[in-house]
Amino acid sequence: MNTKKNLFILTGAGVSKESGIKTFREKDGLWENYKIEDVCTVEAFIKDPNLVNNFYNERRSSIIDQKILPNEAHYQLAKLEKKWKGDFILVTQNIDNLHEQAGSIKILHMHGSLDKCFCMNCGAKYKFNFDLSIEFVCKKCNVKGKVRVDIVWFGEQPKYLDKIYKYLDRTDVFLSIGTSNNVYPAAGFIDYLKHQKRKIDFYEFNIEKTSKSFLFTKSFIGPASETLKKLVDST
Repeated sequence: MNTKKNLFILTGAGVSKESGIKTFREKDGLWENYKIEDVCTVEAFIKDPNLVNNFYNERRSSIIDQKILPNEAHYQLAKLEKKWKGDFILVTQNIDNLHEQAGSIKILHMHGSLDKCFCMNCGAKYKFNFDLSIEFVCKKCNVKGKVRVDIVWFGEQPKYLDKIYKYLDRTDVFLSIGTSNNVYPAAGFIDYLKHQKRKIDFYEFNIEKTSKSFLFTKSFIGPASETLKKLVDST
C-alpha cells in the first residue's frame, strides 16, 4: 500500500475475539447469557439499574481480572499507524481499549468505551475504575444513581459521526477488519465511499467471507493476527 494515501480502518468484534473477548452478537441473540434488551438500552437502565450496573461491572472486571491482552492484530495496526505518512484514522466498534494498549493513538470509539462512564443528569465524565451503583452520587451535580457506562446503547446515536464522515470524504484506502459490515451506521460506510468520484481501494480481513465480501477490492481470509502481519510487513 502507498503510505502517502489517506487510510481509514474499521475494526469490529473479530479483532477482540482473538484476545478472548466474546463477541457482542452471538447466534442465540444473547450477550454473556443476557438478552440485549435487558442490559443495553436506556429503558433497561431505568427499569433495573442494579442489573445493568452489575452487568457492566462484570464486563469490566472480566477483562481486567483475566488480564485480557492485545493480540498480534492490535499490534500490527499500531505498527501500521507509525509507518503511515498520509491521513490515518482507526474507527473501532469495539468497547475495549486493546487498540490503545497496543499503541494505537489515532482512534475513535464509535460505540463508546468500557473504561469510561458518565452522569446522565449533568454529563460529568469519569474513569470507569470502580463498581457502578445506584448509590453512587455524581460529584458534579450531587444526583444519585445517574452514572452509567459510556457505551452506545441501542436507540442511541453512535459517537463521532461528524468526524468519521469527514475522514471518509478524503479516504483513499479502506480496511475492514473483523466485522461483517451488517450493523449500521458502520455498514453504510462502504456504500458511502462507493459513491465518491475518486479511486478507493477496499480491503477486507475476516475469518471467513461475508455477504459484503463482493464489495471489496481484495479479501484476506483467516485470523487477522496472521493476515494483517503479512500486509503490514509488505508496506
